[in-house]
Amino acid sequence: MFLQKRRILFGDCDPGGIIYTPRIGHFVVEASIGFFSERLGGSAERRLFEMGVAPPARALSVEFLKPMTWDDELEIAAEVEELRTSAIVLSFVGSVDGNKTFTAKLTVVIVSTETMKPVEIPAALRRALSGE
Repeated sequence: MFLQKRRILFGDCDPGGIIYTPRIGHFVVEASIGFFSERLGGSAERRLFEMGVAPPARALSVEFLKPMTWDDELEIAAEVEELRTSAIVLSFVGSVDGNKTFTAKLTVVIVSTETMKPVEIPAALRRALSGE
């Protein structure tokens, strides 16, 4: 299980002091890049481009469980939920002080950097994500 910590900044919040909803999408994508980087042993962007692929998002869903406010220390846990032929589904759990604040799922499609069309997940990426 991958874990990323992030402090919620004042600028991440709406005028009421609660996290601005779209920021969670940003945090989830940020955590996914951190997760891929850890699994690939270096910069995810560089490693994926070396493989000739990119991982654009196809779907993102978020369920909010508790409000988050500025200066909260947010922990985001990430793991692979499913490896498909050319797509990866990641699941996330956000928490503050051990209390779940949100859950999310992000589906990315692996595409060729040349054609921008879906391709099979490269073997090296599949191995890194499946823990082989």
